[in-house]
Order: sequence, then structure tokens, then C-alpha cells
Amino acid sequence: MDRVASLRRTFDEGLTRPLDWRREELRAMRRMLAEGEGELMDALRHDLGKPAVEARLTDLSFVDAEIDVMLANLGRWARPERVAVPAVQQPGHATVVREPLGVALVISPWNYPVQLLLVPMAAAICAGNCVIGKPSEIAPRTSAAIARLAGRYLDGRAVAIVEGGVEETQALLAERFDTIFYTGNGRVGRIVMEAAAHHLTPVTLELGGKCPAIVDAEADVTVAARRIAWGKFLNAGQTCVAPDYVLAHRSVEDELVEALTRSLHDFYGEDPHRTEDYARIVNERHFDRLSGLLAATSGTVAAGGQTDRGDRYIAPTVLTGVGPDDPVMEDEIFGPILPVLAVDGVDDAVRFVRARPKPLALYVFSQNRGAVDRVLAGTSSGGAAVNCTVVHLAIPGLPFGGVGASGMGSYHGRQGFETFSHRRAVLSKPTVPDLPVQYPPYTKAKEWLLKKML
Repeated sequence: MDRVASLRRTFDEGLTRPLDWRREELRAMRRMLAEGEGELMDALRHDLGKPAVEARLTDLSFVDAEIDVMLANLGRWARPERVAVPAVQQPGHATVVREPLGVALVISPWNYPVQLLLVPMAAAICAGNCVIGKPSEIAPRTSAAIARLAGRYLDGRAVAIVEGGVEETQALLAERFDTIFYTGNGRVGRIVMEAAAHHLTPVTLELGGKCPAIVDAEADVTVAARRIAWGKFLNAGQTCVAPDYVLAHRSVEDELVEALTRSLHDFYGEDPHRTEDYARIVNERHFDRLSGLLAATSGTVAAGGQTDRGDRYIAPTVLTGVGPDDPVMEDEIFGPILPVLAVDGVDDAVRFVRARPKPLALYVFSQNRGAVDRVLAGTSSGGAAVNCTVVHLAIPGLPFGGVGASGMGSYHGRQGFETFSHRRAVLSKPTVPDLPVQYPPYTKAKEWLLKKML
């Protein structure tokens, strides 16, 4: 592909290495977001029915905040890091130098099509790379808007957007990149990893999984319900770190379901179909998949359940009486359906989570620190949050990424800079002294001295 070859020539010429170029490109991306806000907001509304506040908060402002952190810290992150030199290697000066990897490919999903494309692209630029961004064709209006704006604001010698579907993605994956960053599902993640293996290209995979929310007997149930409902039904449940299901202590299950129902009424009114604060399912294929899960469930609809295919609308829905083998419990739901399962206690919940693939996020609600500690110590997940959901990913100092089936590698804040950098080890030694003890022939005296030194 000519575009990849062109970016590689740019990288080899050194355009992207100076910190001043990186800073200016990050500022240009920030101007792009500010001056293109209306176009991007309209596109997000068209593709996903995103409410304006959600679109600004979770897509545009999120990117702004990450760029601010990069601009404030780039000089410090890029500074060579001195490390100690053992006495036997003295005199000498050892440093770790962060180098850009080269030409990066970022493949993004459709659910947060601005944030999940531009944050890793910004991290790649911050680290001094050339980068190609591949937005999702499933959010076509947003993909086109980003392509137009990027062509207007960003340096086309080093940054490119490639639109298209499966064919274009496959063509990109056939090329040699220096790193690939993919956000999406595990099935495509395996395809990306297989393609990268042909060139021994390192990959970062931001995948998903069924993120549990555990509600202990000693939780503040009202607050737990409100925060679970917000995290789950944000973007109509199309969020990789949304609570996928709830494990509630039997003693608070009914109270929690009632509180979830009240929260939905408080958030979206009597008829969520009519509010402007609730998003839509991205397309008919995903609508049919989700409505099929509802039709096949053995559980009871405690709240919601209404659907409208013509408007790609599925009401925020709470299910009870769901079994662990129910179809809705097999794969990540990625939609506005929340199963609530009863457990006998924290230890029962831990066993349930441990028996399944490691999730991208885990949430625990309890006022009992001992119970919280048992959950955190007994489980593994990409990230975790106590008495809240979703918002941990907005802390730039926390690395965001998965573990096991939920992904590999991480980004956000400094971790994004590190992901797109090579940590090069550099040792510098003077030519004097040049002790003969290290060179052959190894006499008994040299052997004795080396043994003492080592």
C-alpha cells in the first residue's frame, strides 16, 4: 500500500522525532476537535443516537483531556532515564532512551468512534511515530467526518485516515507495521494477531468480556443501583467496560432490582423511547442479536423489555431469574440488557467470576472493606472499581487494558506513550581506563581477580 510506504519514508527522514513537531500535532488535533465539534456531534447523533452530553463527555472531551496530559508531560516522559551501573562495569553511564517504534496502525471500533480512534493515535504521535487510523465503517458518518477533519488539520506526511470495511482492513493488515493497536472483539483480535505474526509486529489488543458487578449485603444499595444503571445504560449499553451482569447477595437482590427500576425512571422518565438522553443500537444486525437474546432468555423482565426495530431502540432492561447457562450469559451482551443473578455471598461471587474468562473490568459494591479485599484478591480483571462503574478509565494515571481474553497491553496517560515507544538500553563507557583483566589470555591471576570482582 502506497500510503504505508509514504509514511515510512517520512519516519525515516526524522520528521516526527522532534518534540516540537509532536506538540504541534497534538495541538492541531485539539483544534480539530474544538472547531469540528458540531460536525462530529452531528455524526455521533446520526450513527448512534448519542445524546449531546454523552457525546461530548465520552468522546470529544475525553480526547481533549488525554491530549492535555500528553502536552503537560511529554518533555518528562521523553527524557532519558538514568539507571545504576554496577561497580564491575564502572566507569560508565547507562540510560533508557524512549524511541518511537516507527509506523503504527490503529484500528478502532464503532461504539466510541472518536475517542477510541483518536486517543491511541494521539499516543502514537506523542511517542514520535507516524500513524494510520482505521475508523469503523459501522459508524460511517463519524468515520467520514474524522477523515475530512484530519485531512484539514493534521500533517498528512505523517498521519493518515483510511476509511473502508473488511477489504480495506485486510489490505492494511497485509502491510508491515511497527506496531498495531486494535480495539474491538476477541474474534477479530485473533485475526489481527495472526496477521501481525507474519511480520513479527507487536500488538496491543483492547478487547472486552463480561464485566461483573458484585453487590454485597453491606452495600449502599441505592447508590449501587444508580451507579450500575448509569454505567450499564450509557450509550445504550454499547460500552466495553459496562457492567454486563450483576451478582447480588440474596438478601439485597429484591431491593437492588427495585432501586435499578427507580433509577431508570429517574434517568429516562416513564418512556425512555421519547427521551433525548438515551442512545440507540448502532444498526439492525446488532438490534436483531440483542432482541434475540431477550426472546431466548429464561429470566423475567423486571424493567424495560420494549423494542422498536425501525428506530433501533431497545429499552433499558433488567432481567431477574436468569440462570448461569442462559443465552444472555454466554457472551458479552454489549447492549442495554442487565441480568441480575443472586449469590449466597462474596465468596460465591468470586467463584462465579473465576470460573469464567478474565473480564476487562470488575466492579464491587460494599461498605465492608474486608469483603472488597476478598473480591479484589480472589479475582483478576483488566481494571477494577469499588463503589462505582466505568469512570476508572478516565484517570490518566491508571493504565487501561485487559488481561487474558479481555486483551493485552494498555494505554492512557503515560502508559499510552510507553505502548508506542521502544525502551532502548544505552551504555556509554570512556576509553580510559581500559583494564587488561577482561581480555584473554585468562591467566590464573586474572581468573582470581575476575572472581573477586564478580
